[in-house]
Amino acid sequence: MARPPGTRTPHALRALGVAALAAALVAAAPAPSPGAAGEGPGLRIEGRATQPVFSRADAVYQQVDIETATDSDEDGRPDTVRMRILRPRETGAGLKVATIVEASPYWGGGNDVPFHEVDVEEDGLPPNPPPGSPRPPAGKGHRGLPGLFQGVDSRAGGTGAPTAASVVFPGYTDNYFLPRGYAVAQLDSVGTGGSTGCPVSGGRAETLGAKAAVDWLNGRARARDLQGRPAVATWSTGKTALMGISYNGTLPTAVATTGVEGLRAIVPISGISSWYDYYRAGGVVAPGGYQGEDADILARGVYSRADRDVCAPVLDRLTANQGRESGDYTAFWRERDYLKDVGSIKAGVFLVQGLNDWNVKTRHAGRLWQALEEHDVPRTLWLHQAGHSNPMPLRMEQWLGRLHQWFDFWLYDLDNGALDAPRVELERADFSWSRQSGWPAPGTRDLTLRMRPDGGLSRLPAAGPPTRRTLTDTGRTVRAEQLVTAPDTPHPGRLAHTTGPLAADLRISGTPTVSLRASLEGTSPYLTALLVDYGRDTRATAGTEADTSQLVCYGEGVPGDTGCAHRTRHRTETADFKIVTRGWLDVRNRDSLRWQSPVVEGREYRLTWEMQPQDYVFKKGHRLGVVLISTDHDYTLRHPVGTRVTTRSGSGSVTLPVSP
Repeated sequence: MARPPGTRTPHALRALGVAALAAALVAAAPAPSPGAAGEGPGLRIEGRATQPVFSRADAVYQQVDIETATDSDEDGRPDTVRMRILRPRETGAGLKVATIVEASPYWGGGNDVPFHEVDVEEDGLPPNPPPGSPRPPAGKGHRGLPGLFQGVDSRAGGTGAPTAASVVFPGYTDNYFLPRGYAVAQLDSVGTGGSTGCPVSGGRAETLGAKAAVDWLNGRARARDLQGRPAVATWSTGKTALMGISYNGTLPTAVATTGVEGLRAIVPISGISSWYDYYRAGGVVAPGGYQGEDADILARGVYSRADRDVCAPVLDRLTANQGRESGDYTAFWRERDYLKDVGSIKAGVFLVQGLNDWNVKTRHAGRLWQALEEHDVPRTLWLHQAGHSNPMPLRMEQWLGRLHQWFDFWLYDLDNGALDAPRVELERADFSWSRQSGWPAPGTRDLTLRMRPDGGLSRLPAAGPPTRRTLTDTGRTVRAEQLVTAPDTPHPGRLAHTTGPLAADLRISGTPTVSLRASLEGTSPYLTALLVDYGRDTRATAGTEADTSQLVCYGEGVPGDTGCAHRTRHRTETADFKIVTRGWLDVRNRDSLRWQSPVVEGREYRLTWEMQPQDYVFKKGHRLGVVLISTDHDYTLRHPVGTRVTTRSGSGSVTLPVSP
């Protein structure tokens, strides 16, 4: 799932670093409001913002094991989750502070786990390896997870207590927010690091494990230190934020949907909102770059608790219950669907998504944003041009300024205008940023383009009787990027429809939908639609790279952690086309995501399915294309080549959400 290697998580941002950031942030801060009154140490509030007056180096470091309301390892005892805390030294003298928590299954490291086979045979089942042989990895191969927690092993016990100055927290929250009067904490998810219980890839036990941290900070859960003594958060105001990227950005949404009191703000960055949409989406579909992964593989990958044998039955049940043989939305996926409980969220939501993220795809942010709007949950949204990455080093001052404003508003009740600005900030293809009141862009309307028999794509219906066009599936061996090239040249493995050169820029903002009549003959049940921008151009890819000429110091450093980092910039690619978005359908789930319907060979069906949401501008002079294929090599299961897909031209269309 949301995973941490390298630049894929915020933890790689330990590299970020130095300039006179404070002056820019204070200059941008809203006008003053009084700080908290009272005896003893207190926050300093100037310009309606908390100020950096506390020492990161002199902070208090604390580790606790918190009792949860679940027993996921079925040993008859409540699971416990380990939390590591850094808080201002003044909390020992009566100062009460709010807490920013990053819950993760990755702090304890991970395991090398082979993926599921994705090349399936005629009967729809994976090939059987010889008895006793390991299953070969598919796609990118084994899923290896590096240990991310630096400085102190998350499973460490004993009486030796490291000092705060010797503890290095990956990320930037300790350097930036602790001096401003916040406690920061890392939490090991169930079954990982110093926690007990079992990893369950988004299951209820995982949610309750992270929720226990909020309960403890509010005096509602019991905890002990590593020497077994009772631990009480006397220093906590109870007001808590959860934030993170990828898996660490999924847990904030999961916990918020419980409605837990005290969770005042969440910042999900490239987080999952429905695990069905992560591993299924109208069929068995892989996260980008992890073909062959599934919920059980991820759980085995993060299983890092000290006792490594306890969870075998739980992990085996994950494999049995995830239903990898179909795309059905079952009770297993419903348990892991947070969208159904968005109405319970009481926290302010700062949602962040990369428009080129094919790991945690844009549907997660799009559907969550829509649900937040339907329930009128206070919210803001950032959409950027990178992939599965944190926007902080791309736009450092603006990111930290906005995040600081968000946390001060929700956790310290400062009247700083956090909800006054336009809700959405969007990075455009030229890397400029704009603001708008909502997303999709206000004023967006549907534009339907029809697939013509001659391969054209236009508003006008085709003249004359419908004709039939056929493709033969080659996706098991040929990637989609190869199948979309040269749209005017016939290719047996795809059907391409394109517009003429556009007379003006065309912006889509939202979710494209494909509709057509088609029949299938063969073993593959998949149809894939690709929306393509044809025209030579230099465009953003998913990647970023460090700009070593710009070092920015964003916070107070300690040995091993300078509090500084290089800015990053987008990687770009000059090419003749770009696959803007894509969508998949397992035709057996054409009537419902909850069950399969048989597919009769040669029978024509009316099929409609969505692509991933997107915000993209097709430039004047470019051509817009829709390419239909069957198997999508990097995402769907791969059946033997040769399935014939026949479409009725003139009946097919794509509906685009077009912004003025």
